[in-house]
Amino acid sequence: MSNSGHSGSGPVVEIYDTTLRDGTQMEGMSLSCDDKLRIAEHLDALGVHFIEGGWPGSNPKDVEFFERAKDIDWRSVTIAAFGSTCRAQLRAEDDPQLATLLDAQTPVCTIFGKTWNMHVTEVLRTSLDENLRMVEESVSFLRRSDRRVIYDAEHFFDGYKSDAEYALETLRAAARGGAETLVLCDTNGGSMPWEVEEIIHTVREALPEARFGIHAHNDGECGGANSVAAVRAGARHVQGTINGYGERCGNANLCSILPDIELKLGLQCVPPGGLQKLYDLSHFVAEIANLSPNDHAAYVGRSAFAHKGGVHVSAIRRHPESYEHVDPKLVGNESRVVVSELSGRSNVLSKAEELGLEVSAAHGGQVLEKIKSLEAEGFAYEAAEASVALLMARQQADYQPPFEVLHFQAGVGRREGGGMFAEATVKVRIGDEIVHTAGEGNGPVSALDSALRKALEPFFPEVGEIHLSDYKVRILDGRSGTGATTRVLIDSQSPHDSWSTVGASSNIIEASLQALIDSIEYGLTLQRATVGKQTEANV
Repeated sequence: MSNSGHSGSGPVVEIYDTTLRDGTQMEGMSLSCDDKLRIAEHLDALGVHFIEGGWPGSNPKDVEFFERAKDIDWRSVTIAAFGSTCRAQLRAEDDPQLATLLDAQTPVCTIFGKTWNMHVTEVLRTSLDENLRMVEESVSFLRRSDRRVIYDAEHFFDGYKSDAEYALETLRAAARGGAETLVLCDTNGGSMPWEVEEIIHTVREALPEARFGIHAHNDGECGGANSVAAVRAGARHVQGTINGYGERCGNANLCSILPDIELKLGLQCVPPGGLQKLYDLSHFVAEIANLSPNDHAAYVGRSAFAHKGGVHVSAIRRHPESYEHVDPKLVGNESRVVVSELSGRSNVLSKAEELGLEVSAAHGGQVLEKIKSLEAEGFAYEAAEASVALLMARQQADYQPPFEVLHFQAGVGRREGGGMFAEATVKVRIGDEIVHTAGEGNGPVSALDSALRKALEPFFPEVGEIHLSDYKVRILDGRSGTGATTRVLIDSQSPHDSWSTVGASSNIIEASLQALIDSIEYGLTLQRATVGKQTEANV
C-alpha cells in the first residue's frame, strides 16, 4: 500500500475518511466488502490521505476488506485499521484486539482511548493512572511493531471541560508512546465552534510539538463548523465521512468540509482538480449505500446551485456570483434554473438556453403563464425538466410531435380461477397513420406502457432503448378522498441520458399517461438530436 503524497503549494490538511467504519454505524446503512472496496477506489481517486477500512476482528466483512485491500496499489491513500487501547490490567502485547490490528497488515493503526475522567472510572471502571498506562503502552506496542499510529482521544472536549489537566495527560501519554497525530474527538457532537477553537489553541500551547486533528459528530448540527474551526486553530488532520453518514445525527460531512478548507480557508487538502470529483463521489456513495442523495446538501446537492425566484434568476443571468457563493464547477456541480409558479420570465428564458431551445421573450411569457396555470391544477415542474422542455417546444410554431394519443382505455380484473390481470388499449396518430393496439401488464399503467410501446416501436425502434427507472405518486389533497388530485412523476433513462416528466389529474391513470407520453416524446426528441449531431459530425 502506498501513500504518494500530494502536490501543490501551501499547508496541507490531511483528510482521513471514516465512511467505511464510522459511516456504516448509521442506522439503515450496510455495505458489503465489494461496496467498501468500490467506495475506497473512488476516495483514492479524489485524493484523500487516509481511509479507515473498519475494525478488524469485529466482523468477517472487515477482515475480508483488509485482506483484499493490501493487494491493491493505492495511488494516494494509506489504509488504516481501527481499534481501541488494550484492556485494563492487560499488557498490550497480550491484548487480542491489538493483535487483530497487526493481523490487518495496514501501514497505519488508529486507536482510541479514554479522555473523560467519568468514562475512565464509570465506563471502564479502572483508575486514572491505569488508563494513562493503557494509552501509552498500546501506542508504543504498535510503534514497536512498525506501525504508524493515529490516536483518537475519545470524548476529548467533554473530558477537557470536566478535568482539563487529566485530558491533557492522556494526550501526553499518547505522544510519549509515539503517536504521529493526536485527534481530538467531539464524540457526543455537542460542542460549539468557539469552544473547539479556544480549546485547541490552549492544547497546542500545552503540547507545542504535537500534530493535532479533529473528529467531530453532528449532534448539535455543528460537525462541519467545528471541523473548520479546528483547522483555523491549527489542526492539520480532519476526520469525517462522505455525506456526513454516521451514528445518531452523523459525522462531520467531508463533502462540505473539503471545499470549506480549500475555497474558504485557502488551504490544500486534496490534489489539484480533486474537488471537481466531489459531486460525483457524493452521489456514487449514496447509490452504493442505497440511500437517497440529499438534494439540498451544501456544495454537492442537486439544488445547491438551483435558482427558483425570478429576481434571483434575473440577477444570476448577469452576475452568477450575485446568488452563488462559489463557482459550482469547482465541486463538480452546476447551476440550475427551476421553473415553477414562482418563476419570472428570466427563469423560462434561462431554462430554454440551458436546454438548447430557442424561445422568444413572447413565447417565454406564454410558457410561464401555462406553467402557472398547470401548477394550480397540481402539476409541479421543479423536478420534471423534460416536461418543461416539451412545454417550450410545443409553443414553437414549427414543432411537430412524433405521435399523438387520441384514445386510451385501461382496466383491471380478476378471472375466475385465475389471478389479477390488467389490459389497456390505445389509439395513436403517427404522421398520417392511425394505429390501434392493446397491451397487458401487472397493472393499468404497465399495460398502457406496453400498448403505447407496441404502437410506436414499428415507427420508432429507439423506443426500445427508453426505460422507466422510477415511478412516484403523490396525493395532493388527501381530504378529498378518492377524488383527490394525484401527481405522478416518472424518471426515465436511455443509454446516454436520463430525464423526468410529470402528470397530474384526479384520475391516477390519466396522470400516469400524461407523464408517460411526455417521457417517450422527450426521449424520442433526444434521440433525434443525437442522430442529428452524429450526422453533422460525419459530414
